[in-house]
Amino acid sequence: MDDGLMRKLQEISPEEQAYRNGTDAVKRDIYTVKDAFEVDAKLLLRENRLITVRTHSRFIDFPPHRHNYIEIMYVCQGTITHSIDGKELTMKQGDMLLLNQHVCHGVKRAEYGDIGINFIALPEFFDIPLQMLKEHNVIADFLLNTFRYNHPVSHYLLFRLGSQKAIENLVENMILSITEGNPEEDGINQYSMGLVFLYLINHMESLEHNSSQSYKDVVVQATMKYIDTWYRTANLGKVARDFNLTVSALSKIIKNQTGYTFQEHLMRKRFQKAVVYLVETELPADEIAANVGYENVSFFYRQFKMRYGMTPRKYRMEHRGDGEIRI
Repeated sequence: MDDGLMRKLQEISPEEQAYRNGTDAVKRDIYTVKDAFEVDAKLLLRENRLITVRTHSRFIDFPPHRHNYIEIMYVCQGTITHSIDGKELTMKQGDMLLLNQHVCHGVKRAEYGDIGINFIALPEFFDIPLQMLKEHNVIADFLLNTFRYNHPVSHYLLFRLGSQKAIENLVENMILSITEGNPEEDGINQYSMGLVFLYLINHMESLEHNSSQSYKDVVVQATMKYIDTWYRTANLGKVARDFNLTVSALSKIIKNQTGYTFQEHLMRKRFQKAVVYLVETELPADEIAANVGYENVSFFYRQFKMRYGMTPRKYRMEHRGDGEIRI
C-alpha cells in the first residue's frame, strides 16, 4: 500500500489518544445512542452516502457489539483479533473479514502498528456488487442474507488473502475515493467492491471461516473450484496440502459429502471438456485427450466408450450441430 496513505492511516486519532492517556472504556457516544451496544450507521456515515471507511480504533479492547450495517475489515498491517461466538479469529496483513449486521463480535486491543480498515456500508450499497456476482456462491449468499429482515441470520466470512496486490490496489482506491468525500463516486466504489468479490470467488481456497457452512462444506467447495480450473493437472495431494489434511482424510470428506471420489469428479470434468472439444472443434481425439489431461490415449478411448457407449468419432458425428452435449 502507498507509503503516504499508510502514514495517514497510522495517525493517532483524538479518540485513540484518549485511550492511550488512560480512558479505560470505549467512547460509546461516538458509536451509539442506545443502551445496547449497536453501532449506528447514522453516526458514522455522511449524509447521502452508502459507504464510509474508518480505521479500527486501537489501544483498547472493543466490547461485544452489533452494527445496523455491513462491515468489511481489511488488515493493512499487523494483526487484529476478533471474538465471534466464543471463537478467536486473528487476522493478519491482507486478510478480509465480512460481517453482516446480525453478527455480535468483540475486538481485542490493537497496538500502534496494527492497522485495520473498516468499510461501513448500508445493504443498498451491495445492489451492484450482487448483480456482478450473478451466480449462486458463498458471497452472493452472504449479501442476500443482509436483506433478510423476517428471519435474520448471523453470517461472517474470513478470507486469508496474504499479499494479493490486486485486492490491495482495489482497497486503496476505495479508501482514497471515500475519504475524498464525493457522493457521486459511491457508484464507482460499488463496482470496485464487486471486483473484490469476484476476485474472492476465484480464490475460494483462501476462505478459512464461513459461519453458514461447516468446515467440510468449505473444503468440498474449494476442491470443486480447483477441479473446474485445473482439471488438466489437478491432483488430490495439492488440495490436501492446502488444507493441512492427509490425502486419505480429504478423500473421505469428499466421498462422504458428495457421494463421489475426487477422481470421479475429476474424470467427469475432463470428459465434459472433451465432448465440448469434439462438438465445437476439429481437433483429433488424441489431441483432445492430451488437452483434458490424459497422456494415455488408450485409457481415454476406453473410458469414453464406457461413459457414452460409443467412440469419440461416433459421438462427434452424432452430436455435431444438434445443440445437445451429453455430460
